[in-house]
Amino acid sequence: MQPACPPVSLAVLIPCYNEAATIAKVVADFTAALPGARIYVYDNRSEDQTAVLARSAGAFVRTVARRGKGNVIRQMFADIQADVFVMVDGDDTYEATDAPLMVAQLIEQGLDMVVGTRLGLHQQGAFRSGHRLGNDLLTGVVAFIFGRSFTDMLSGYRVFSRRFVKSFPALARGFETETELTVHALGLRMPVAETPTAYRSRPEASHSKLNTYRDGLRILATILLLFKEERPLLFFTLGFFGLAGLSLVLAYPIVITYLATGLVPRFPTAILSTGLMILAFLSLASGFVLDTVTRGRREFKRLIYLSIPWEARQEEPIQGPVQV
Repeated sequence: MQPACPPVSLAVLIPCYNEAATIAKVVADFTAALPGARIYVYDNRSEDQTAVLARSAGAFVRTVARRGKGNVIRQMFADIQADVFVMVDGDDTYEATDAPLMVAQLIEQGLDMVVGTRLGLHQQGAFRSGHRLGNDLLTGVVAFIFGRSFTDMLSGYRVFSRRFVKSFPALARGFETETELTVHALGLRMPVAETPTAYRSRPEASHSKLNTYRDGLRILATILLLFKEERPLLFFTLGFFGLAGLSLVLAYPIVITYLATGLVPRFPTAILSTGLMILAFLSLASGFVLDTVTRGRREFKRLIYLSIPWEARQEEPIQGPVQV
């Protein structure tokens, strides 16, 4: 039995690039699973018939010129007005029948994001070689830095409240956008949850656009950048201890010799040690200053988040493609 949801406006957002093999089925499945929801396909300049097939299946199609999933999500979140947003990939790896359960959980529990975790119900072979390990490692790094709330940080199946979508800055350009979504929720301490969802292998005619090593390094770089921006005191304190420790290691034999003989040997090393210690305290001072700035920025983001109403202005359907 499907849960009964209160009357809210629903938007299904599907970012796509070269998904002609699957997009018509994905649109049809979500149309059946969420009657009354508007299905939006954002085509990222596909080189196949993705946009044509999506429009034929009944979706409202828009085109985003800038390549990259992050750029697509930025445009989707800016354009669409709804109370609840369902975001899913267009590769037909996620089960549409799980969407009503996720929407009901978001509404009934007053959450801002529900993530469909793939780890418990995935089909054998659904994860490409190295993807599961990389996902676990990156999720663990984010949990260590920002706190653990998710087990599958890189899932592309999510349900959002209007407040989340309209307060999300969306600065990422590519697949690192899922990391940004996660850190945004953790940074503002939003009410979030995970729910198990089925995850299956791509059809044979469909090909993944994710590069295991290149995109993995981009995600890791994004995590480090967000670490610096969201937890600057901890970030620069670690820098302080690293620089101060190296300075003390270099200075130790010089100090021992000076106490024994009254002479300062290896004068360049002494200068280097002194410079490293100065840099260490500059790093610590930067951490304190930037932590104050970050607190003010976080308070401002929180006020923006609280100022956004639950109910959205109803939007007229857009006929045909719109160039962005």
